[in-house]
Amino acid sequence: MTRLGLVVARFNASVTEPMAETARETAGERDAEIVETVEIPGAYDAPLAVDRLARRDDVDAVAVVGAIVTGDTDHDQVIGHAVAEKLADVSVDRDTPVAFGVSGPGQSGAEARERIEKGAEAVNSAVDMYETLP
Repeated sequence: MTRLGLVVARFNASVTEPMAETARETAGERDAEIVETVEIPGAYDAPLAVDRLARRDDVDAVAVVGAIVTGDTDHDQVIGHAVAEKLADVSVDRDTPVAFGVSGPGQSGAEARERIEKGAEAVNSAVDMYETLP
């Protein structure tokens, strides 16, 4: 059984709460246990929370869910790139799979709501990576 940490961004909760629910359902289908869920303010805050979970002996992999929507500036692009890079760094530095279930950037709120399956995809990716790696 894969033991997962789940990190859920509260910003854009109308999107991230259903994403987290699909993540939980998929974990059950995959016979994975979510040992800890950490709610964070927004996607930008994910790397620190993921790093803390990845240090734990009872966490085999971490799935992250969040939604970054487009505003009036390029802020969404900056956030998206920074989060993706830092989550990849945590995965390599901690030798722990970190699955990126963050939709965006470059999407509207309506487009984000159409992508709640990213929660399921993140759990599937986390479990697959843990089961694949020696």
